[in-house]
Amino acid sequence: MSLQVEKLENNMAKLTIEVPANDLEKALQSAYMKQKNKIAMPGFRKGKVPRQMIEKMYGPEIFYDDAANALIPKAYSEAYDECDLEIVSRPEINIVQIEKGKSFIFTADVATKPEVKLGEYKGLEVDKVSTRVTQKEVDAKIQEEAGKNARTVTVEGRPVKDGDEVVLDGSTGEAFINPEASVVEEYKAKKAKFLEEKAALQKFVGQKSQTADGHVVELVANIGGPDEAEGVLERDGEGVGLFRSEFLFMESDAIPSEEAQFEAYKKVAETLDGKPVIIRTLDIGGDKALPYLGLPTEENPFLGFRAVRFCLQRKEDIYKPQLRALLRASAFGKVRIMVPLVTCVDELRAVKAIIEELKQELDAEGIAYDKDIQVGVMMETAAASLIADILAKEADFFSIGTNDLTGYTMAADRGNPDVAYLYSAYNPAVLRSIRNIISSANKEDIMAGMCGEAASDPLLVPVLLGFGLNEFSVSATAILATRKVMSLWTMDECKALVDEVMQLETEAEVKALLEERARS
Repeated sequence: MSLQVEKLENNMAKLTIEVPANDLEKALQSAYMKQKNKIAMPGFRKGKVPRQMIEKMYGPEIFYDDAANALIPKAYSEAYDECDLEIVSRPEINIVQIEKGKSFIFTADVATKPEVKLGEYKGLEVDKVSTRVTQKEVDAKIQEEAGKNARTVTVEGRPVKDGDEVVLDGSTGEAFINPEASVVEEYKAKKAKFLEEKAALQKFVGQKSQTADGHVVELVANIGGPDEAEGVLERDGEGVGLFRSEFLFMESDAIPSEEAQFEAYKKVAETLDGKPVIIRTLDIGGDKALPYLGLPTEENPFLGFRAVRFCLQRKEDIYKPQLRALLRASAFGKVRIMVPLVTCVDELRAVKAIIEELKQELDAEGIAYDKDIQVGVMMETAAASLIADILAKEADFFSIGTNDLTGYTMAADRGNPDVAYLYSAYNPAVLRSIRNIISSANKEDIMAGMCGEAASDPLLVPVLLGFGLNEFSVSATAILATRKVMSLWTMDECKALVDEVMQLETEAEVKALLEERARS
């Protein structure tokens, strides 16, 4: 932080405070982490929209207010201590510059202690005036002012302001500012229906995740950090199917130590108390960049240096500490390791070789771990789908990441509105890819799971059951709804539906059939 002080007339002063660009970037990232669970975008689960996508759609200014509010108090406090002034007022803050990649500059106008010479004051008399106000008078005045200022005006084309009435649709991300009465009533009805459906789902708490004829599958949850593990149990999840370990890195200013990672993984394992916990190794790159890792700028990062490709080149400082932490945590629960973005069997073998090397280290050090820990593959590329039969002989389990699998299969960026029509798990090409992966896993008698959005899609659940999927990993809030859908179908019905679906030729035909056959 740097400070300039300008003394003004009438015992006023202006402090010009400059905060380094890297501090602003940290504040912007923190603002994103704070707001991400409130932002919805087609093609992304709530809370999982990459920052770059949000900034692309809404502009980088979306995080400026929160970043500024986080930076100003600390920077001003430091300036207060540094300057040689006796400040006697609250600062009047004005932002001069806030822009990504540049320093953050603001001014604080303050009053300073004046020099006062007292005149003759002894012997003066002052009449005492009562200023007592009753609570009744306060309440009456509040009501009066509220009545004067209350109004409802529908507005468009501007951000929400204090005092606006807002209806926010959590399922679509739509917001209505000062809506008409009909819109308010519509959403009151939707809310009532939602609460009714939520209450009806309670009968599935404590029940097996199974079809109507008793075919049992595993229904687990996706989480982004150790603090979310408790919520999985609260919502009757049967384990964790995807722990996105990259969030430990994204919430830190530097590479998390082995010990810090161990404590995070251990916490989840202990919280789940013997239930399975699948932890994905660092999946960075693509739409997830970290300034402190020094990742190169790429024209097409989704096809570049990311995930397991990056980790295998950064074995010593990043991958080995993470894998050691995972192995150590496996002594405290049913931890499984999942490798993202595998495109060839060599990558999986390389990871397994590192794990075997680390096992020998831990044995020599007398550190406990699960000697039979499972190592699986996140199946999310067209290449992995095409060699699923080969990978199934090397992996202990599969988990299908339908978000990336759909994008890579269809060569479509889900964040690009011009090609968004291609991004659909209902597309026959994507469905054939999913079926091939599951079939390859079933032939080798390994678990076939899914941790993408399709796993909780009520239209696709019976299709996935018919394919032979035996683990569904969904958001914790979708567990009971997914369990309900499973209970509405028999396996024979699911397989018959699959036979029909796989004869169709277009995404529209598939979706239309599934909507026609949907059960609730």
